[in-house]
Amino acid sequence: MRFDLIKCHGSGNDFPLIDARALALDDASWAAVALALADRNGPVGGDGLLLLTAGDESHAFGMRMFNSDGSESETCLNGLRCVARAGFAATGTETVTALLKTSDAIVVHDADIAPGVFTVREIAGPASLDVTAWPMETDADRIVDMAIPRLPTTRAFTAVAMPNPHLVTFVDAIDEAELVRVGETCEAAPDWLPNRANVSFVEVRGRDLFVRTFERGVGLTDSCGSAMAASTYAACLTGRIAYDTPTTVFNKGGLVRAEASAAAMVTLSGNATLEWTGSIDVDLATATASDLAITQRHDDEIAAWDRLVATI
Repeated sequence: MRFDLIKCHGSGNDFPLIDARALALDDASWAAVALALADRNGPVGGDGLLLLTAGDESHAFGMRMFNSDGSESETCLNGLRCVARAGFAATGTETVTALLKTSDAIVVHDADIAPGVFTVREIAGPASLDVTAWPMETDADRIVDMAIPRLPTTRAFTAVAMPNPHLVTFVDAIDEAELVRVGETCEAAPDWLPNRANVSFVEVRGRDLFVRTFERGVGLTDSCGSAMAASTYAACLTGRIAYDTPTTVFNKGGLVRAEASAAAMVTLSGNATLEWTGSIDVDLATATASDLAITQRHDDEIAAWDRLVATI
């Protein structure tokens, strides 16, 4: 089956994106497309697959996101900005409540975060602290700055759903080997955490944050938008930064502007950068991709983002 696609990224979180509004594939087929297109050893590669989907009576359009292992995530805020950009172009509107798997989020075409960097503001939440909904087997119904004995670390975590599950811990310096150990423990879907969780180690830098994430279904990634949102809310909840105060959240892929409210709503403003557009064949039976044809490269957008990242 041949697909038109856009290769794009949000804060370095890169994805193939397909306009799926008129495509009738079942979940297993979309999982196969994700395995084929997000394969780092394949012709496209990415942290997952984004789908622009039809909305409903309350939503102009929606988003689905499949991780690189074929599993579907509740949301992906870096990816949502890219889908929003495609949705804006498709519907002719620039302020939308977008439909997600289990929730929705407001997306708005924002002022450029830097010259030439297409920027989308997204408002997600409310964040939830109810770990029984993940589910997580624990003696507490919420975890805020608490050790989790079943993890291979004594660090204190805050558990936040955005609505996908996140475990956030604040560190003086990020130890990637430790982060991977904790992330792999969660990725194994133990009996006490059957739906897994994203794990973030976060450095507080004044009123700004630096986030490194082991993402469920992906692994160690340069950027995870919902992790940056969860980390911002967790930092406010635990008194490390102030509510309703703009902060910059950095990661290996770049940055977003962020703000969290006491009502547990989180606003992120960041890039939705196009890299190229093209088409590709996907064999659904073998979950492999071939015959990539790139029809347009967006070198000006890539250069604008690179200039911003160079200033960090």
